[in-house]
Amino acid sequence: MTAAMTTPVRRARPADVPAITALLADALSRDPVAHWLVPDADHRPDVLHRLLAVDVDHAIETGHVDVTGDWSAVAVWRHHDLNAQQWALGDYHLTTFAGRSAPRFSELNTAIRSYRPNAPHHWLSWLAVQPDYGWHVASDLLRAHHQVIDETGDPAYAVVTTDGARHLLRANGYREDLPLHLPSGPRLWPLRRSGRSTPRNP
Repeated sequence: MTAAMTTPVRRARPADVPAITALLADALSRDPVAHWLVPDADHRPDVLHRLLAVDVDHAIETGHVDVTGDWSAVAVWRHHDLNAQQWALGDYHLTTFAGRSAPRFSELNTAIRSYRPNAPHHWLSWLAVQPDYGWHVASDLLRAHHQVIDETGDPAYAVVTTDGARHLLRANGYREDLPLHLPSGPRLWPLRRSGRSTPRNP
């Protein structure tokens, strides 16, 4: 039986891009992978903010972004199928916004692409929680999108960088695979949720 949602969840709108970008950038400021991507602490906030703004704007337009009603958490999803559009953050964006850190962003993308399947699936691009809240507040975001996914029976995939996100996904039906390793960097944890179809009423 699926647990009832306790936190209101809504679909993000274009006007939400600045707030979502700020939430994600703040969460990433404490992430070990972000420190590996942009070792220069002075440049890190600007690089992350500019790249995230492009990615979030594109995701709201072409993907699925959910936020909790109290802005405690956000989840950014993309649906990949045979006709899926390319990710927004291509070489042009990385070179323009990441500067000297662009090669490390490319290494991260290569590691993630090695895990992401070609078959249709939903990809959890970003999952962030405000620091004053626990990871449990993101469970309602996951359950909201799992209801969407289960209409089609597609699997869901994610690669996370923290133990908190890892344990949250495992508690919500994801199976952990072997970790991915960045060159001289922290580990990444890939997880997948098998496709399942929700019976429809006749």
